[in-house]
Amino acid sequence: MSALLAGGAARRRIVAYVVLLTVSLLLVAISSNPLVRDLQNGVAFAFRPVQAAVDGVARDVSSIFATIAEIDRLRLENEALRSENDHLRAENAVARELQRQNDELVALLQLRSGLEFQTEPVAVIGRESQEARQLVIVDHGSDDGIEAGDVVVAAGGALVGRVAEVGPNFARVVLISDSTSTVVGQLLTSTATGKVVGQLGGALIMQDVDSLAEVVVGEEVFTAGIELGGGIRSPYPKGLLIGRVVDVDRDPNEVVQTVFLEPAAALDRLEYLLVITNYEGGLTGPLETLVPCEPTDGGTLPDSDQPCASPEPGG
Repeated sequence: MSALLAGGAARRRIVAYVVLLTVSLLLVAISSNPLVRDLQNGVAFAFRPVQAAVDGVARDVSSIFATIAEIDRLRLENEALRSENDHLRAENAVARELQRQNDELVALLQLRSGLEFQTEPVAVIGRESQEARQLVIVDHGSDDGIEAGDVVVAAGGALVGRVAEVGPNFARVVLISDSTSTVVGQLLTSTATGKVVGQLGGALIMQDVDSLAEVVVGEEVFTAGIELGGGIRSPYPKGLLIGRVVDVDRDPNEVVQTVFLEPAAALDRLEYLLVITNYEGGLTGPLETLVPCEPTDGGTLPDSDQPCASPEPGG
């Protein structure tokens, strides 16, 4: 039985082979016929526009997919570039801030090397502004040799104020813009002196300036550092820049005039300062415990410059 089945399968394969061979020979014979070739060419010509359209659609579809892929790639690259740009912008901002701080510290070190006094560099760590009071807190105190009454300056030799209170590792500095602050100033050109007092808003007022003195807007005003009677020194060293003249109030009927100053130091943006620790000024006790005394004979100096006279942190 199995032999018969095997023989039948072999015959079917032989028949199929013969049929396929015969068909192949017929197709070869037909394809070489000129009429058949003409028919093939005609059919190909008739379907050529359709084939071209199909090829165009295929190219368009392929182009669309390629464009989408390119857009997605460009989007990813743009996001990466934007992130890198933001990172570089942040780094540049940090670098500019570090450069600004470095420039300020360099200016402070140059000032320190040019001063004839011993100084202690400090950083501002706090600010107190209450009505008429203008104070800053610095990060050094008595452990660093700072005492009440020490003079404080900023870069360029600009006067900032004086130490009013000292702790082991901090000190409070009364600014020259404080309403209780008083400094004897001297005009650069005429050398006329006057009493520079603080006020709200940061501007300074130079009072009791001789009316005959010519005052020019933009002129600089320095600490007078005038020696008082008996060889007592002024609470402030001579030659520290207080500010520049921004306006003058002249009254022809008065013997004195009033001058308005812009502080030389940016008192609302103080960061790094120098405390002069070895200037032997006139005020020797805590600023708030001083006992007032009388002006010098002749009244040539404002009362505030008396070394024993000021109940406020001025002089």
